[in-house]
Amino acid sequence: MSFNRRRFLSWAGSASLLANTQTLWANAPAPRRKLGVALVGLGSYSQGQLAPALQLTSHCELRGIVTGSPDKIPRWQQQYGIKDSNVYSYETMHEIANNPDIDVVYVVVPTSLHKKYTLIAANAGKHVWCEKPMALTADDCQIMIDTCARNKVQLAIGYRLQHEPNTRTLMQYAKQRPFGAIKQVVARAGYKGGAPSADDWRIQKAMGGGAMYDMGVYPLNAARYTTGEEPIAVTARHKIYRPKTFSEVDEATFFELEFPSGARAECATSVYESMNTLRADCENGWYKLEPFQSYSGVRGETSDGTQLVKTVEHQQARQMDDDALAIINQVEPLVPGIEGQKDIRIVEAIFESAKNQSRRVLI
Repeated sequence: MSFNRRRFLSWAGSASLLANTQTLWANAPAPRRKLGVALVGLGSYSQGQLAPALQLTSHCELRGIVTGSPDKIPRWQQQYGIKDSNVYSYETMHEIANNPDIDVVYVVVPTSLHKKYTLIAANAGKHVWCEKPMALTADDCQIMIDTCARNKVQLAIGYRLQHEPNTRTLMQYAKQRPFGAIKQVVARAGYKGGAPSADDWRIQKAMGGGAMYDMGVYPLNAARYTTGEEPIAVTARHKIYRPKTFSEVDEATFFELEFPSGARAECATSVYESMNTLRADCENGWYKLEPFQSYSGVRGETSDGTQLVKTVEHQQARQMDDDALAIINQVEPLVPGIEGQKDIRIVEAIFESAKNQSRRVLI
């Protein structure tokens, strides 16, 4: 029985990856020019992850930048060969409409600004990749979705893990239930951050700061894709370790999700404590990813000894190639705007539950 299950899990993981990506990868027309991507916001994520990843992609490339920091422009131009005509400020970003070099705008600014620059990009006729969390409110998410639809451009949300092979295997387990019904999920994501400066947007409520917006969508989204269900209720609480610094926003949030099947998810997120685990306990066994959201790779195992080996490919490169192929092949992206909106609806309920110290039923 153990041997057969191990073989099944190994086969299921491989088959799921093929099935979920064949529409994008097998149907890619050959060859055509790569899609031109402009990064909006040149902070640490663009600099350390996205720009290097774009050098590894097969179907898109870095061609433009949008920044409010003129001092960054020479270095970016020199390092990535970006033309003067493809450099924009936030005030001139709308002029990207007249630039055929740019096909996609990747919005990588603080969460409170995601809607603003998504709308500018969509109204300019450019496809939009928006970093997570999608926006501050579900209503803002809907405006973003509607604007992109009205302009006939794609909107994909930067949930890199949903493109990652081991994560996709867990998503397939949610459908196939190889260990029986899921009873409980544990999802935790956080880091031990230093003392932020007084002007850091991550401690400003209006900018979308705090642990829940910063890291909380990792365990939240993970609980949803691990169960394959949408939660029906949530109970949450916040915790502040450094009240002088975190006077406006949460430093840690703990929340429990209830699902229609009876499964529960115990979730935690923090910018005070390091945590990086995802585990599903089922009727007849368990499986986990640890780490489950590390940039350097995801690895895991199952209770019968199957190893989900650490992936070596660049997560953001795979994400952007998948999203580029969705545009090229004119199919829905793996993580469309509605997926980001579902998380934000729950995030809003989490804050309501914590504020009122009560269980919040989700409709």
